[in-house]
Amino acid sequence: MHTQDSTTASPAATSPTSGAPGIPPFRYTAELAGRIEQRWQDLWDERGTFHAPNPSGELSDGGGARASADAPAYFLMDMFPYPSGAGLHVGHPLGYIATDVVGRHRRMCGDNVLHALGYDAFGLPAEQYAVQTGQHPRTTTEANIANMRRQLRRLGLAHDPRRTFATTDTDYVRWTQWIFLQVFSSWYDEAAVRPDGGTGRARPVSELVAQYESGTRPTPDGRPWSALDEVERRRVIDPQRLAYVSETPVNWCPGLGTVLANEEVTVDGRSERGNFPVFRRSLRQWNMRITAYADRLADDLDLIDWPDKVRAMQRNWIGRSEGAQVVFDVLGGGELEVFTTRPDTLFGATFMVVAPEHPLLDEVPAAWPDGTRDSWTGGHASPAEAVAAYRTEAAARTAVERQAETSKTGVFTGHLATNPVTGTAVPVFTADYVLMGYGTGAIMAVPGGDERDHAFARAFELPVVHTVLPAPDAEVPDGAYTGDGVVVASANAEISLDGMDVVTAKSTIISWLEGRGAGTGTVTYRLRDWLFSRQRYWGEPFPIVYDEHDLPIALPESMLPVDLPEVPDYSPRTFEPEDADSDPEPPLGRNEDWVHVTLDLGDGPRTYRRDTNTMPNWAGSCWYYLNYLDPSRREMVVDPSLEQYWMGPDHNATVGASGGVDLYVGGVEHAVLHLLYARFWHKVLHDLGHVTSVEPFHRLFNQGYVQAYAFVDSRGQYVPADEVEERTAEDGSVTYLWQGQEVRREYGKMGKSLKNVVTPDDMYEAYGADTFRVYEMSMGPLDLSRPWETRAVVGSQRFLQRLWRNVVDEDTGDLTVVEAEPDAATLRLVHRTIDEVRTEMDAMRFNTAIAKLIVLNNHLTSLERVPRAAAEVIVLLVAPFAPHVAEELWERLGNTESLVRAPYPVADPAYLVEETVTCVVQVQGKVRDRLEVPPGIGEDELRELALAAPGVLRSLAGREIRTVVVRAPKLVNVVPV
Repeated sequence: MHTQDSTTASPAATSPTSGAPGIPPFRYTAELAGRIEQRWQDLWDERGTFHAPNPSGELSDGGGARASADAPAYFLMDMFPYPSGAGLHVGHPLGYIATDVVGRHRRMCGDNVLHALGYDAFGLPAEQYAVQTGQHPRTTTEANIANMRRQLRRLGLAHDPRRTFATTDTDYVRWTQWIFLQVFSSWYDEAAVRPDGGTGRARPVSELVAQYESGTRPTPDGRPWSALDEVERRRVIDPQRLAYVSETPVNWCPGLGTVLANEEVTVDGRSERGNFPVFRRSLRQWNMRITAYADRLADDLDLIDWPDKVRAMQRNWIGRSEGAQVVFDVLGGGELEVFTTRPDTLFGATFMVVAPEHPLLDEVPAAWPDGTRDSWTGGHASPAEAVAAYRTEAAARTAVERQAETSKTGVFTGHLATNPVTGTAVPVFTADYVLMGYGTGAIMAVPGGDERDHAFARAFELPVVHTVLPAPDAEVPDGAYTGDGVVVASANAEISLDGMDVVTAKSTIISWLEGRGAGTGTVTYRLRDWLFSRQRYWGEPFPIVYDEHDLPIALPESMLPVDLPEVPDYSPRTFEPEDADSDPEPPLGRNEDWVHVTLDLGDGPRTYRRDTNTMPNWAGSCWYYLNYLDPSRREMVVDPSLEQYWMGPDHNATVGASGGVDLYVGGVEHAVLHLLYARFWHKVLHDLGHVTSVEPFHRLFNQGYVQAYAFVDSRGQYVPADEVEERTAEDGSVTYLWQGQEVRREYGKMGKSLKNVVTPDDMYEAYGADTFRVYEMSMGPLDLSRPWETRAVVGSQRFLQRLWRNVVDEDTGDLTVVEAEPDAATLRLVHRTIDEVRTEMDAMRFNTAIAKLIVLNNHLTSLERVPRAAAEVIVLLVAPFAPHVAEELWERLGNTESLVRAPYPVADPAYLVEETVTCVVQVQGKVRDRLEVPPGIGEDELRELALAAPGVLRSLAGREIRTVVVRAPKLVNVVPV
């Protein structure tokens, strides 16, 4: 193993540093670190060190002597980055460093690790920049990718470079469009049995057609399939597809010139990007039938290892509710159907409310019916006039404004409907707090059991009937009673719910309704079908054309990809942020030669119209993990053997029956949007036999954020954070000065507008990439947000400088290690550190792993000469965190092969048997954690462990430390500023 003179093996190390006065020539400075880092990055690229071998195909060659497709597969991923023009600040690399640490550790533990990084390159920022400057979004995007690639390469991330790509790559667009066509060409068969024994799965539309042809499925009007012409058949099939076109109430955002999915609208009724107002409009749009998968998307969350918070967010978004569909007959003809989770309160339904967009309002009575109160009409002479005025008023309000708790606006429609349990005719109102996109767009109003219904009833002088009270003889309250209790005032000649509890009353009334054809027990969902059209330029075109009947036709695979055409400008013609009535005109519509095209789709050349909308930016990120498996293999979306190897159920010990990516790291902000959509696409591909894994991502880890201090002067303006001086008075109080004036410190995000951005480039130049990596991983638990403090980075640099000095003489560059065996105390500490660091690494507690490495390093520093055996162990343990300096030291120690796949150290159990005592760790005198430590632990070691304890970090919450009182081995008290 020790076959060469390490001092002649490393050009970076044999060249002394700049030789500044007082600095030893071989001291580990930022300048020396930079040369070491760039040398090893070049060597890794030349050798293909991080090439992950596939079991077959073009990418079956692996970098490094031990790379083998026979090793356990470990698929590791970061959430897809968007290449911003602003570049990275020091908060962005947190997750990338963490996954790199995991990947490097898993390689050393013998896994075949697949870790790659692509770019989610479609999106609004590049298009908005194109609107402002006229520069093609592709030019901007490619420049941003190049800059991001440069910044990330300097981190030394162990990505397989052969597997990188951007969603804008022509070949990738082809397969995104191909997957869309799989969805378009499928329908959801509720009766089909899945391999897991459940029912309901996607099937090819051709099988639906075969059912109609054979007569096993009747046509909507009962005619034989053979009696329908081609257009009639398509009109039967198209609405059943998983991707379909419909006239749908949508979230229209004039400021962005596009529609948005529900998930892209904030609780304030504004666009998530740009903060523009969002309005409800009816537009012809592409939809994806994600609602067909609602139960599976909710139930299968139990199969995967995700944070409880994220699983709860997905379940809440899906919003499964059990209740009843109840039919109210409308006087004069027609029916009004509502969904209610409380059918037990039907006897208290004294009026109804429909959304302003409800089709019932397309026709209203000519005159107000008898009994109409003045307060119901809004001062209008007829129902038609009242409804038209109210519809105009409601259209100008956002969804959130319409649902505000204080909303009592509305108007009587002139319609009356019959309550099926009381036989009473109740008035039907329209009010903007009822949305057409939720439920049936109509509600039965029970003012005795709902606060908003009660407020509405009071405002419009409507009767209030309480049907649930805490007890049968309880006093009827002035307002609504929303608690549990016993049912009262709920009987007719055929049924009585009086005296029942709510659960029993629900099932009883549902059975009664079903027996009379007045309702059915049912389940509904908050989830709505995914709005999939965007009136933008910079996105994937739809692989669809429309014929003379305005019906969609899928393009054959041979015509994919459909590339974006050139257009005269990229701006949507409607760009009035506050104009709810503005109509979209997608930029693609401005290339007439592209829109109207002559094609031969099997029946001779004909003229067709292309779809001028594009797919949302979520499309490319729905399946990118599959492309990592082999971007070079393009005869199929994913090779089945590769998907089975990297993602299949039980492909290694960490993944259960769900299969999927072993570890997926990213921010919690994608808990609903990206993750829900990707799971939906994956399940469609699973149903159609393209993948074996049930879920795309088995384990999900949400990293916290790096936040920063910003400083505000007396004018309320932000000042450059790096120019602020901190002054500490004798009494311990701290003030902050900028150009002699006192400024106020704030804590939050990092951004240009706050003048507190620190970039990775700044850190590379001042400290080196390895120091930056170690600092980010040591700042605190990975899943918690933490404050950035540039001054604290020097602590990580000193750790690496001590490590360097333990192996290398700073004056000569020679090795300082000795061949002698470590003494007993050193052996015990080395093996205890190996054991503890392994535990921390497996749990992704990197900050505590680094704390234990610091303790071992400090111990080695205290020795006169460091034994080679101990030096090699700590270099291997440090390697995942600081890979460049570890490679350099490993080579200097005489090793001829990279340590990337060197076996990770294993502790000898004989050295782990040691009595421990409990150390109480306090913050300001209050117990925040406890540690099990050896009786002879030193003060320095105990201080490091205490400062890394989770309870201490939570309690400090980023505050600076004034002092640490150590009474080894039983007490540590941390005193913050």
